[in-house]
Amino acid sequence: MLQRLKLAFLIVLLFSFHHSYSQTDSGAKRFQVAVFTPLYLDSVFDANQVYKLDKYFPKYINPGLEFYEGVQLALDSLQKEKAQLDVFVYDLKSITQPLSGVINSETFSTIDLIIGNVNNTEMVMLANTAAQKKIPFINVNFPNDGGITNNPYLVILSSTLKTHCEGIYRFMQRQFPLDEIIVFRKKGVQEDRLQNYFNEFAKVTASVPLKIKYVTLESIFDSTLLALYLNKNRTTICVAGSLDLNFANSLCQQLSSLSDKFNLKLIGMPNWDGLPELNKPGMKTLEVIYSTPFNLSNSNNVALSIQDYYKNKFYSRPSDMVYRGYETMYRFGKLLLQYGTALSTGVTEKKFTVFTDFDIQPVSTNKQNITVDYLENKKLYFVRKLNGTIAGIN
Repeated sequence: MLQRLKLAFLIVLLFSFHHSYSQTDSGAKRFQVAVFTPLYLDSVFDANQVYKLDKYFPKYINPGLEFYEGVQLALDSLQKEKAQLDVFVYDLKSITQPLSGVINSETFSTIDLIIGNVNNTEMVMLANTAAQKKIPFINVNFPNDGGITNNPYLVILSSTLKTHCEGIYRFMQRQFPLDEIIVFRKKGVQEDRLQNYFNEFAKVTASVPLKIKYVTLESIFDSTLLALYLNKNRTTICVAGSLDLNFANSLCQQLSSLSDKFNLKLIGMPNWDGLPELNKPGMKTLEVIYSTPFNLSNSNNVALSIQDYYKNKFYSRPSDMVYRGYETMYRFGKLLLQYGTALSTGVTEKKFTVFTDFDIQPVSTNKQNITVDYLENKKLYFVRKLNGTIAGIN
């Protein structure tokens, strides 16, 4: 049922895709927004716009489509408010209209704001375009600066690994200043970078630095080995020092088997939102905490209305990408209406919050230089999971 409904939505999208979403009104100034997301329309429809995959609906389409669905819901809300916006949606996986052609087209020359659900290559291309046009580019999902410097028009909403490491370090300073802290990691360049972030912040913190022990594990390890580093007489804070999800699953499995013998907590990485191991029955006694730049309250009225919409239309629950699409389109669309062509000076304003209380700050990677390399969301939330459910967010 859900796949048929998703396919019907995709077909409707195909036939309306090249049109803008706008609210016609009097001669008031209108602003133009370009939204980029991977939809794969050219891959799943033939030249006659007939769906090629019969009854099969590929999962790889879902994230980009769900982001678009959230954007569309936000546009419905903005249209009710008579927002003076023209919004153009572009398929990042289009064969006939590739990104390079879009950003160099005459149509794109009048865009006032770029919103993107992107990968690394796409992010760099759109960031360079934003710098040339001197308009903000809201990078919604990609948590990396892509090596970009001197670009105050790039806004990274999904906080970088460095920001997460600093946030995790501060969190442990507040919550566990006297507990034993052990970072379990594997060999790897990314793991070295993560450890260096912790060490760098320890050197500059105004508070007492944490005493952290680093343990490098081989690819195969068991609970007997991990138990050697745990203390039965006091709480041990275990930190997963890797973004590798296979490593994360193994660490969760082994520590959960020890959680009834030791008083321990496990702090994970920002990509643990979709970690399947956290929902397994064997994880009930292990308390897991991880950081996220996005927040969704179950009591939020907009979230509840979106949930009702999905329940009635798709007989399912909206994904995180739906909420991200909605809050990004709505919040920055409203800011564009307020600041107009001066939006680059207003993207840091804490206005029009929907779900997430973004704290967008300038970042300069060269401390000797006051040049802004990009803007980044520094606000992190910490999710606590216990007994297979979210037990708290702060």
